[in-house]
Amino acid sequence: MHDLEIEKMVKNTFDNIKKEMVLDFIYFLKENEMEFERGKGYWKNQYYYMVKYKDNYVCFILLNGTGDEQSCRPLTIWSDDSGSKWYEDFPLSKQESELVWKHVDYCVNCGACAGGRNKRILGKDFDNVCRTTLRFINPDKEVLNLIKKLVTIRKNDILKKNNSY
Repeated sequence: MHDLEIEKMVKNTFDNIKKEMVLDFIYFLKENEMEFERGKGYWKNQYYYMVKYKDNYVCFILLNGTGDEQSCRPLTIWSDDSGSKWYEDFPLSKQESELVWKHVDYCVNCGACAGGRNKRILGKDFDNVCRTTLRFINPDKEVLNLIKKLVTIRKNDILKKNNSY
């Protein structure tokens, strides 16, 4: 149900070029067996989706944020570490790593956690990083392709954990 809702929101939000890029990302998630769950609590009045694979969070998507989230319009995608360290030293190209580092999500003390943490992200140390390690506001095609790669890495991390039991 929510995956149709997110498609409708994308179609009603973006112009043709951006719409196709974002829909391509949504279809990529679906092809990779991701599930979409609408946000609750603070997020219940937003078009905020928790994207999961095998009941594990992979990323979060916000469309047309309002109120305190208006700066995230029209699209923001956050990564989720969920205690996993998948992003610590994963080998990406130098160019990909540098692009990821531009999107480190620094803590702004929003109250969702106890504050920023020190994190190692693709071999580089960062201070005061949010629980959602990466935040991509209005990603272009290059960044969306990078996010797809990160989603694949996270999916493989989840599969590895599920197969280790």
